[in-house]
Amino acid sequence: MSLAMPAPDQAVLARRESIVAALRAIVPGEGVIAAEREMRPYESDGLTAYRQLPMVVVLPETTPQVSRVLAFCHAEGIKVVPRGAGTSLSGGALPLTDGVLLGMAKFNRIREIDFANRLAVVEPGVTNLAVTEAVEHAGFYYAPDPSSQIACTIGGNVAENSGGVHCLKYGMTTNNLLGCELVLMTGEIVRVGGKHLDAGGYDLLGIITGSEGLLGVVTEITVRILKKPDCARAVLVGFASSEDAGECVAKIIGAGIIPGGMEMMDRPAIHAVEQFVHAGYPLDVEALLIVEVDGPRAEVDHLIARIEAIARSCRALTCRVSTSEQERLLFWAGRKAAFPAVGRISPDYYCMDGTIPRARLPQVLKRMRELSETYGLAVANVFHAGDGNLHPLILYDANKPGELERTEKFGADILKLCVEVGGVLTGEHGVGVEKRDLMPAMFSEADLKQQQRLKCAFDDKGLLNPGKVFPTLHRCAELGRMHVHSGRVPFPDIPRF
Repeated sequence: MSLAMPAPDQAVLARRESIVAALRAIVPGEGVIAAEREMRPYESDGLTAYRQLPMVVVLPETTPQVSRVLAFCHAEGIKVVPRGAGTSLSGGALPLTDGVLLGMAKFNRIREIDFANRLAVVEPGVTNLAVTEAVEHAGFYYAPDPSSQIACTIGGNVAENSGGVHCLKYGMTTNNLLGCELVLMTGEIVRVGGKHLDAGGYDLLGIITGSEGLLGVVTEITVRILKKPDCARAVLVGFASSEDAGECVAKIIGAGIIPGGMEMMDRPAIHAVEQFVHAGYPLDVEALLIVEVDGPRAEVDHLIARIEAIARSCRALTCRVSTSEQERLLFWAGRKAAFPAVGRISPDYYCMDGTIPRARLPQVLKRMRELSETYGLAVANVFHAGDGNLHPLILYDANKPGELERTEKFGADILKLCVEVGGVLTGEHGVGVEKRDLMPAMFSEADLKQQQRLKCAFDDKGLLNPGKVFPTLHRCAELGRMHVHSGRVPFPDIPRF
């Protein structure tokens, strides 16, 4: 199998040397990387099954440099792929052979911290965890906390609308943004939102968040920071089946309790994590819930007691409540290390991302076990149970012929199942190239064309991150007509590794 991407523009490739020279005039010094060996680190993002070298890598340091690079590429008809830390698991930062890979890693400064207004102004290359580290001395933190928070950047979080273990109560990235500075493909610099709580007019910030680098390049972000709660406690609850754990999730939410976080793991994930982190997880259960509540101490104690009672009504086998902050953090350390831990028990794994209604969790877990038997591939389940965001990890060996292809089909069936039960294709990893060809399972052709019309309003030539998200590309001029003709752009094959 191979992945279809936009056809390389041979005219652009023929001008590579002059393009590189022009870019070096805009970003001097070591800001332009053109040697093949030095570009290798940029050939893939976290979806390492797909790789290809960019035409050139550009590492700007200032917003004016980004503006000039994009204006030049727009005038010359050159494609641009924005990239943060490269932790994307959907191929969102996969480069193009005839495109500029625009790396934003040098935008790594925290420009302002305003405790009075509970916000921070940061550059897109600042890591997620660095925001919390910068404000925790004053008792504040940044709520979205994806498992990759030590490495992933705020700019990438905005592109994918990342979540994390505490998004159930405190929301995704989109719920924690106040404003951003954006450079359009034409080089125009625009500001959306700001330090104020809300802005009049259309919710452009909501459109930009989760747009996967298709609308513009973010160069500054204003995020909300929150005061740390007075108290937080977590409880580990073990069950004899995933169905019982899923029932417990539904009952906790149905009781009106909104935990700070509620995560679930099945037996393969539990064992892998415990061997890796030694978090004290029970090994004689089939499913494990981590439920955390925070707030005033009296409220936390009351909610913990209610959660324990609900867990017992759902036939819990074990129930352990954290007795110290150190123990609470250890519970979460295991969950946050789940992905690398699973890497210890399988040569390769494919991390999926889909979201379902919470009430359908037992049904979906049962069906995934059946699919696992059908494809002959094991799966370890680690997911944000509270908001129904699943992260099944399909275990495989890429060195075995045909096993990667079988894994991809298994993954596609899981995502189609999510849509069938009323869910969506992605919760926080984005569509990228991984789920691009599954978009018709969720959207009609009219839906997809309407989304592309929105992209055309920001990127009239379709130069920003083409080949991602949309299974069929349409030229902007034709999308603008009342009766739309296809205007399809050809997709040649690129190698997969």
